[in-house]
Amino acid sequence: MGKAELRTEIDADVLADARAAGIALGDAAEIGLRLAIAEAGQGRSIGIVAGHLRQMADPAGAEQRARGWAMDNAEAIRTHNERIAARGIFGEDLRRW
Repeated sequence: MGKAELRTEIDADVLADARAAGIALGDAAEIGLRLAIAEAGQGRSIGIVAGHLRQMADPAGAEQRARGWAMDNAEAIRTHNERIAARGIFGEDLRRW
């Protein structure tokens, strides 16, 4: 099967880092797409795959991303905690420990 041309946008810093590291951009894009397709075939969402790849690429930024996620989801977390405080945990009456 032949190759198709793809035009896309990418973060300029990431592109510069990739070029500095000597990474073949076309190969990296194809490998990334193949990984995403494989993960999607196993029922995992592409968002999860992208998050995992970001974590692997930038482990130092994990704490900042986690704080951002917590801020973005603060209302849902608060609502969930209030529901648990009011109603308890589902199946709690069935626990034997």
